[in-house]
Amino acid sequence: MKWTAAVLISFLAASNAFAVGGGSEGRRSTTVVNSAVDESVSTGSSSGAATQDPLLIRAARGEKVERTPVWMMRQAGRHIQEYRDLCKKYPTFRQRSEIPEVAVEVSLQPWRNYQTDGCILFSDILTPLPGVGCEFTIDEKLGPIMDPIRNWDDLKKMKPIDPSTAAPFVAETLKILRHEVGPETAVLGFVGCPYTLATYMVEGKTSKEYLEIKKMAFNEPKLLHAMLQNLADSIGDYALYQIENGAQLIQIFDSWAGHLSPRDYDEFAAPYQKQILDKIKANYPDIPTVTYIKHSGALIERMAKTGVDVVSLDWTVDMTEGRERIANGRKAAGLKGPGGVQGNLDPAVLMANHDTIKERAEEILKKAGPTGHVMNLGHGIEACTSEENAHFFIQTVRNYRHQE
Repeated sequence: MKWTAAVLISFLAASNAFAVGGGSEGRRSTTVVNSAVDESVSTGSSSGAATQDPLLIRAARGEKVERTPVWMMRQAGRHIQEYRDLCKKYPTFRQRSEIPEVAVEVSLQPWRNYQTDGCILFSDILTPLPGVGCEFTIDEKLGPIMDPIRNWDDLKKMKPIDPSTAAPFVAETLKILRHEVGPETAVLGFVGCPYTLATYMVEGKTSKEYLEIKKMAFNEPKLLHAMLQNLADSIGDYALYQIENGAQLIQIFDSWAGHLSPRDYDEFAAPYQKQILDKIKANYPDIPTVTYIKHSGALIERMAKTGVDVVSLDWTVDMTEGRERIANGRKAAGLKGPGGVQGNLDPAVLMANHDTIKERAEEILKKAGPTGHVMNLGHGIEACTSEENAHFFIQTVRNYRHQE
């Protein structure tokens, strides 16, 4: 990989950002990289020729495209040997995601190795939480841990986010990615939705049943709504911050909203998703948006009604039926067009032989059709997936052409 001189200088300075006494060096590097990348992003190609938007962005908008674009959720991470090697030098997730040059390298690995059409920011949905007053740590085995919010006094510690103070490394990473991948690849940003973020904040950790937040929803709904509103305001601003620094698409993850009944989804999840989506569209109407919820088979029409451009399906939904249900949901909400779809290969299929991977991927491509589809997995790629099979999946999709 070819790095600019500014990036190389920055990498050397920032490598000590998480060591004792290293913070000021990391901050100084930000100025160097920003000035170099700002110039690159603003000037475009040296020839001055106009370039069209990346394939993935055009597909997400429902435009006619030459082939179906493809990327994979969690494509940057543990299934790649380069990433596992990097973990030895940077052992904590927050190092890997908050030192910009490390986050850039991790983000670029699957794009460089597989030629994905999207390069997603390597980060976490919890990254903005310290900026709203909720500090957390990530145990490499147990996951995120934080002091829970379970009463009105606890809620007082929340504050509006200032993204430039809370997550300057995100801006720096996105700018470098735009410079590195060039105009054909989409740089993807993402945020966590209020309900899913609130599950961590109320439970204090990961959970299987989410009983604490459900107890709050049923017994103190005003408290939960206050928390969700605070989050919606800040996460909307955080999404705008990503766009302003180079993200060309925003995917919103409400991963644990699939544990809600339809009634509770309508009250505690969908309205706050919509606030974020509406804020994005009010400020950047041409930026495509995607929503993903795990185990969302009962919620597809409701997801579509929020006005999101693309609904990302998990693997439990047939693609043909999913497209019909998205279109029906949009129609019921008075929205124009059938809407787009992302997904939805079962990640476990990537552990099968190549013939099976090809057959299952092409079945989805045929059912989805030639427009308004971004190929992806139905959830994040599993850590035990071989790089060979991941590469084969991406190339299968890239080589596929719809019949006229």
